[in-house]
Amino acid sequence: MNWVLALPVLVPFVGAAISLLLPRNYRVQRVVGMSSLGIVLAASVVILWHSRLGPFVLDVGGWAAPVGISLVADRLSALMLLVSVFVTLCVMIYSSSEVFEDDRVPLSVFYPTFLILSAGVSNSFLTGDLFNLYVGFEILLVSSFVLIMLGGTRDRLRSGTVYVVVSMVSSSIFLIALAMVYAATGTVNMAQLAIRLPQIDSGTAQLIQVMLLVAFGVKAAVFPLSAWLPDSYPTAPAPVTAVFAGLLTKVGIYAIIRTQTILFGDSKLNPWLLGIGLLTMIVGILGAVAQDDIKRLLSFTLVSHIGFMLWGLGTGTVDGISAAIFYTAHHIIVQTALFLVSGIMERMGGTTSLVRLGGLLKAWPLLAVLFLVPAFNLAGIPPMSGFLGKIGLIKASAQVGTPTHYLMIAGGLVSSLLTLFALARAWNMSFWQPLSEDAPPLADKSTVPWVMPFATGLLVVGSLALTVFAAPLYSFTTNAAENLTQRNPYVQTVLPDYQRGSGQSQDSVDGPAPAVTATAPIKKPSASPTPSTDETRTPQPSAAPATPMQPTPKASAATTRGDE
Repeated sequence: MNWVLALPVLVPFVGAAISLLLPRNYRVQRVVGMSSLGIVLAASVVILWHSRLGPFVLDVGGWAAPVGISLVADRLSALMLLVSVFVTLCVMIYSSSEVFEDDRVPLSVFYPTFLILSAGVSNSFLTGDLFNLYVGFEILLVSSFVLIMLGGTRDRLRSGTVYVVVSMVSSSIFLIALAMVYAATGTVNMAQLAIRLPQIDSGTAQLIQVMLLVAFGVKAAVFPLSAWLPDSYPTAPAPVTAVFAGLLTKVGIYAIIRTQTILFGDSKLNPWLLGIGLLTMIVGILGAVAQDDIKRLLSFTLVSHIGFMLWGLGTGTVDGISAAIFYTAHHIIVQTALFLVSGIMERMGGTTSLVRLGGLLKAWPLLAVLFLVPAFNLAGIPPMSGFLGKIGLIKASAQVGTPTHYLMIAGGLVSSLLTLFALARAWNMSFWQPLSEDAPPLADKSTVPWVMPFATGLLVVGSLALTVFAAPLYSFTTNAAENLTQRNPYVQTVLPDYQRGSGQSQDSVDGPAPAVTATAPIKKPSASPTPSTDETRTPQPSAAPATPMQPTPKASAATTRGDE
């Protein structure tokens, strides 16, 4: 089943190529786009199901890790992949109407670019080495450059230029960090880095850690690196803003969680993560309270709630990391739903200004519900998933019990109350209060394509499903956090017995590579025969003895379970 790991990256690229061959047939492009994302969603479900048994890996092109590129699925990457693809498909459905006609957006460009964005996100979640993570970032960023400037209006060109400059700076920092990593360790494979980074000079390792945090912090819009986001996102079309808010910042958060746990266990920077998380929560929500434009308000709440994810990671505990993963999945769905609702509000009222909106409750009660449910969820009203995620973060900090963690609890409560205030105020101004006399009349709800509330409703139902199935989901994220903190399952999947993957590369013909001594908390297995390149051992501690395999030079997959 390991070949399924290639589908989330390969299928969107194929769909994009087919769409580009049909530039004037928008309906066929939509069918191709939705079919591609539907296939990827099915593949993501399969990947999530198999990740319950432990991480599994695909050696691309049959080249063994660490020489070749590996796609790795563990519980963290599988969950992020499934949630992101579900959100992407909902946004594709939302944008399948003629929603862009008034914006003069070239639909022939939108659908292929949107699929390429999906491929970049999937590649970022599944990759097993830092350089391929950089490639994934560049794929999604280049496509996002196109999407944010669609229509070519003055505001979009201005905000797009800011976005491009900030993204290029972030990518440059990431590339410099990559050069430092390779110079210090001789590898960019994350499993091998988990073994080698503890062996290099601690000062060098910490400098690399800080460089990666800065690069990913810009992409995740972490304070004080977040000033670009509220000015860039609101000017784009609603579907573009929604997918940016839901996914692009979370790819940065995913990269932070992955590198801080797998590469830098027992990090000395956790107190700094807590401090930055607290500032991000408070500064972001204070910015939201001051806004009278719904898209800018939601952009500031997006920044604020990134701080909750840093809070969980900064605890350094299994419970804290588990809560951070749960909250990230919740936030992807809820924040995207709110931005899609804002797009419908703009279509009906002709503006996103809360001062000029009004009377929407009377005009369309369903729209009021579609806004209110994710708004309450984001604020953390019991018993919704936002509340459960925040309770997990509070519990994790209370268990540590230091003054810093109690300060984090206080900051989280204040941020949640201000989120409730800001969103309740926005709902009151746009739905409850009457339309002002100088405002343009509201459009009839019949002018809104049915796919727009339908796709938004799917996301709202998805957010409620997180509440209904919170217990098994929390159990899943706890197991994911345990694997991240242990690191052994991930490392041994990619590099069985700490040597090389089960694909075959040219330099493996002469025999196995010399073993690399691992340092705590990664523990090398007790004395045992060194496996040959024709054998694959399962990394599962309780599994039966490994089943011998006979890889050929064109072998394409490495399995972590003997029965696959």
